[in-house]
Amino acid sequence: MTTGQAGTALGCSIPTVKKLMATGVVPGVREQGRQVFPLAALQRLQARPAADLAVLGAAEVAVLRSDAPARVEEPDREWIGFGTALNETQLLAALSGWWRCDPARVAAGAVLPVTVAGFVVAVLTGLTAWEADGTAGTAGRYRFPEARLAGYLTDLTAPANAADPADPEDARLASLLLGTRLASVSGGPIAYVITNPTTADQPAVEGEQA
Repeated sequence: MTTGQAGTALGCSIPTVKKLMATGVVPGVREQGRQVFPLAALQRLQARPAADLAVLGAAEVAVLRSDAPARVEEPDREWIGFGTALNETQLLAALSGWWRCDPARVAAGAVLPVTVAGFVVAVLTGLTAWEADGTAGTAGRYRFPEARLAGYLTDLTAPANAADPADPEDARLASLLLGTRLASVSGGPIAYVITNPTTADQPAVEGEQA
């Protein structure tokens, strides 16, 4: 399938499909003059269920809308974004900040699903403490230094937790969320999603950011 056909089938744009492919979670991606999205993988992704956020016990949860991995020159990390080529230490550093967000609101949800193209590819917990970058006002960025990587995927078509969390609750949350579809809309990397199961259909997935 072309990236355009895959985007139509998944309800997202071509750039969003390419972002998903660049993370490494879609097996069988090939370059044949142009990128080719495997039909078998597409069919499995179409069948992925929606995340059941009602079981999380919070009125809303924050969602980190990630991009494919990119190198950065920062003192506390080498990468931002999500990619299967990163090890757990690199992933945790890449995903645990710095974001423009309401840190108390993120912490209140107790869990942070990480999505690419509307699919949950990682789950963070341990969000009770945060640090600011020193910028005053709404432009300030925050990170969560005690965050834990409760789980992450290496193959979205056959979701299995590639991490081995020591905390049973972390393992439970990861098993509930990894590989599910979780749509969100935001002008930045952090979105907030209501968990009320009676909420109307979620909006289409577009424009996720690193």
